[in-house]
Amino acid sequence: MAAAAAAAVGRRLCILRLPAQHGARGYRAALCTQLTQPLLVQDLPAPRLQPRQVRVRVHYSGLNFADILACQGLYQEKHAPPFTPGMEFSGTVMETGENVSAVKEALWQIPDNVSSEDAAVLPVAYGTAWLALHHRAHLQPRETVLVTAGAGATGLAIIDLAVSVFQAKVIAAAGSDPKCQLVLANGASHAVNYSQNSLREQVTALTGGRGVDVAIEAVGGDIFKAVLQSLAWEGRIVVMGFAGGKIPSIPANLLLLKNVSAMGVYWSRYQQEDFPLFSSAMSSLLQYGREGKIRPYIGAVFKLEEVNEAFNHVLQRKSTGKVIISMK
Repeated sequence: MAAAAAAAVGRRLCILRLPAQHGARGYRAALCTQLTQPLLVQDLPAPRLQPRQVRVRVHYSGLNFADILACQGLYQEKHAPPFTPGMEFSGTVMETGENVSAVKEALWQIPDNVSSEDAAVLPVAYGTAWLALHHRAHLQPRETVLVTAGAGATGLAIIDLAVSVFQAKVIAAAGSDPKCQLVLANGASHAVNYSQNSLREQVTALTGGRGVDVAIEAVGGDIFKAVLQSLAWEGRIVVMGFAGGKIPSIPANLLLLKNVSAMGVYWSRYQQEDFPLFSSAMSSLLQYGREGKIRPYIGAVFKLEEVNEAFNHVLQRKSTGKVIISMK
C-alpha cells in the first residue's frame, strides 16, 4: 500500500491508466516493520527503475484479509519485514524503464468508463470469483449457487458474476440480518442467516429438497459440512478460504453418496502456474466492467494514514464488500 510503486513481472497486480510520463522523487507507503505490530506510514525514496519496469502513481489499493495475515506472519507466502503489504491497486503510469513498449504481464489498462475505485476491486475479489465459478465449478445458466460469507468482497463478487454474467440463481449465506439484506439488494434471490438458522435446513427448503448445483465456501468449520450436505446430485463445492478459523476435514462418504466434487481455488497461484488463464480472467472482468455488466460494491474507503484503522475494521468483522485504501 504505497502512493507509488514499481511494477514488473510479480505478484502485485495493477490496473492502470496511461498518461504522459514524468519522474518521481519519492512516495509514501505503509510499512510492516515488525510482524503483529501496527503499520508505519513513511516517506521513502523512489527506487531506480529497472528494465521492463514501470512506475505507477497508485490511486487506490484493495485491502484483503491476506494482507492482514501477511503482517501477522500467518499467510501461506511469508514476507520478511520491512515490507509493504498489498496485492492489488489501480493507478496511473508515471514513468517507464528500458525495453517497455506496451502494457502486459501484471498490468492491465482501465476502460474509460470504469472508475479507479471499482478497478481496485477487480483483481482479487472478482478474479477469485471468476476462477471459482467459471474455471473450477463450470457454472451453467439457470443453475443454483450457494455462497457463504456472502456479504464480503468476494461473496458479493460471486453474486454479481453468477447473476449478471453467468445467468445463475444465488442463495447467499451471511452471519447477520443486515448482511442478509445487503446480499439481497445486490442480486441474491434468497439469503440465509446461518448464525440463527440451520443452513442445511434453509437450503433444503429453498431448493425443494434438491440442493444446490454449486457451492462456494469461505467459512470452514461446521458451516463447510452443512454446505457440503446441501449439494445436489453431482454438485460441486469450491473451497476458497476459512474465515471462521477452523479448517474442516472432508467426510469422503458424502462425496460418494451424491457423486459430488470438492475442489479449491487459490487466486494468486494462477499467476505463477497458468498465467494465460489468469490474464484471461482479468481481461474478461475489465470487459464486463466496460459493458456495464458488473457493479463492484465498495463498503468503506480509508486514507493511507488510516491504514491501521482499516485493518481493525476488517478484523472486527465490521466490513461488508470491499475495503479500499485511498492514496489521493
